[in-house]
Amino acid sequence: MTAVDPTTTGRVLEGAAMPVRPTATRRRRGRKGASDLSLRGKVLRYAVLSLAAVVTIFPFYAMVVLSLKPAAAIDFPASLLPTNLTTEAYGRVLGAGNIGTWLVNTLVYSVVSVVAVLLLASMAGYAFAKKKFPGREAMFWSFLAMVMVPYHVTLIPTFILIAQAGGLDTYWGLILPTLANAQAVFLMRQFILDLPDELFEAAKLDGASEWRIFLRIVLPLCKPILATLGTFVFLWHWNDFLWPLIIGQGTDHWTLTVGIASLQQQDVPLNMVLAGATISFVPIFASYLVAQRFFVEGVTSSGIKG
Repeated sequence: MTAVDPTTTGRVLEGAAMPVRPTATRRRRGRKGASDLSLRGKVLRYAVLSLAAVVTIFPFYAMVVLSLKPAAAIDFPASLLPTNLTTEAYGRVLGAGNIGTWLVNTLVYSVVSVVAVLLLASMAGYAFAKKKFPGREAMFWSFLAMVMVPYHVTLIPTFILIAQAGGLDTYWGLILPTLANAQAVFLMRQFILDLPDELFEAAKLDGASEWRIFLRIVLPLCKPILATLGTFVFLWHWNDFLWPLIIGQGTDHWTLTVGIASLQQQDVPLNMVLAGATISFVPIFASYLVAQRFFVEGVTSSGIKG
């Protein structure tokens, strides 16, 4: 028989008698519980976001699919399935006599307004942010108080002034009242406030005029906020309905929104109305895709600060 070393036996028995520390086990359980909670949170987050995405996208899906259906085949909810599609409604809408005129009117109204609003708002924002003159703060906050005035309150007085000036059924009567945009001035001022004053002081020391400073320094540095404002203003004017409806007395001066709304009052099939809505949606969606990077950057960098 082999002799057993008593020292070794004592160590084994001592090790076996030592209690297991619960700290490591608790840590593993805590990590596992935290991991489970994190996984559940992610699953719940993705489920909520997926549901919100479906609810947001579904109206556009229905608009496109129903616009591609024959007029006699629209029957809810079976018509929402993408079967038996045709572009007949688009051909009839694009072949209509007024759709091209409405599209041109909308483009002129939106593009000219965007350029004018961006130019005026950037100039006013630069003056309120970097120029010191008597009554600057009072003038700025008085101008900003226009945001608190409901649009419909000034609608009738504005219409009377434009009508007396001969602006009915004209482009300038359609565009001019929309150029005073207090929100645009406010956002431009907030963005330009963060630009370093040293840039403007160095330009003045080099003999640059105010126009040169504005064109060569302010505008290039304001590209993100200009893209953001341009997108907002373009969407607002493209989707504007009430003012073009009032100022345009004849069908030749209607915009797309007014023209498509008029189709609903006539004996026009639903697929044609939705085809016109889809055509009007494409340009604004494309404009957002083009300016998306600058849009996000502008929203982030033009936050409201004290």
